[in-house]
Amino acid sequence: MDQPHPNRAPREEETDRRRGGPLRVLGTGIITGAADDDPSAIGTYVSAGAKFGLGFLWIAPVLLPMMYVVVYLSAKIGRVYGKGLFAAVRDRYPPSVLYPIAAGAFAGNVIEAAANLGGIGAALGLLVPLPKPVIVAGAGLVVLSFQFLGSYALLRRIFRWLALALLAYPVAAILARPDPAAVLRGTVVPGVRFDAEFLAMLVACIGTSLSAYVYTWQSNQEVEEQVAEGKRTHRQRRGASDREIAATRRDVVVGMLFSNLILYFIILSTGTTLHAAGQTEIESAAQAAAALEPLAGAGAKYLFAAGVVGVGFLAVPVMTTGAAYDFVQTIGRPGSLNARPSEARLFYGTILVVTLVAVGLNFLGFNPMRALVWSGIVQGFSVPPLLFLMMLMTRDPRMMGERANGRLTAFLGWTTTAVTFAATLCLVATWIL
Repeated sequence: MDQPHPNRAPREEETDRRRGGPLRVLGTGIITGAADDDPSAIGTYVSAGAKFGLGFLWIAPVLLPMMYVVVYLSAKIGRVYGKGLFAAVRDRYPPSVLYPIAAGAFAGNVIEAAANLGGIGAALGLLVPLPKPVIVAGAGLVVLSFQFLGSYALLRRIFRWLALALLAYPVAAILARPDPAAVLRGTVVPGVRFDAEFLAMLVACIGTSLSAYVYTWQSNQEVEEQVAEGKRTHRQRRGASDREIAATRRDVVVGMLFSNLILYFIILSTGTTLHAAGQTEIESAAQAAAALEPLAGAGAKYLFAAGVVGVGFLAVPVMTTGAAYDFVQTIGRPGSLNARPSEARLFYGTILVVTLVAVGLNFLGFNPMRALVWSGIVQGFSVPPLLFLMMLMTRDPRMMGERANGRLTAFLGWTTTAVTFAATLCLVATWIL
């Protein structure tokens, strides 16, 4: 297990007040987990359930420990080392390592943001008779307005409860009355195939569940919280108390468990409805909404749209801000959400450019559901090398002090690294062959 850092003076009472007690922590953890199920994730899981049915349910329990360990490692880098992920990589590795990894993560954030804006446009298109590009441009403008004129916290307060519309999928899965034996078999018996179609979906699920934007954001938010407490220098932020580490671990467990359950029930509900009806190719948000319609009636499209839009407005600012964190930290420049735009022009300028590029990509006319799946594949390729570096950094006593990884964390982390590398290499092999 991780040991306490000897140089830390714990501010445990302040930490407890900031976190707001157990009930607030539980609520925050659930919403964080829901934000991980962004439109890209929803599109990927819907496609997986429709194409492979209940035989793909095993992916959820396999991914749960992987989801936990990558987010926990990133949180620990921010909390213990006191810098964001790519600032830590810059301190530890030469430019020949830093720049390719950062470029991959940056590109993944841009593509993911574009795909998620497209998902928002497709979902709102079920309700609003406007062209999708107009809706996407409007959504991008709304996100930018809150980031520049208000705050991400305000945006999160407005939209976070919409993410609970994701609970429509567990309800639909239960009401569909799937065969318990088939559900159990699909959950505990991995039905692995070694063809390009299956492996592409596997890599997409891994990529969207372990997206680089999630743990890039997580590491930086640990730093932002400490800056908000008045710890503005790197030296002040180094180390963490037992209570801070325990609170971080609890948040990660709750959030990833909720996110994983939503993943499971999306595959279960679409596998029971769409796959069983022979609808294995999902080309539109309307088809995805059909997974709920037999059970929820005409209200299915409203439930589906609310879930996609809610988590979309949570996730897109995280992706665009995450890209800005990646860029400024890679080149050694400051950037923080605690600063005003006039105080961090490069940081906020990067957010603006990334958002405009993400909006512009939606004018190329790609299919939104396929784009959501392919964005997961792109993330899947960027995850293994970045996770490898995270494992090396969190085992390094020079960076972590006595918080270097314990045996369980090391086992889960290296296993996750190996699995992500293997899945990606298998997919590449099928393309070549």
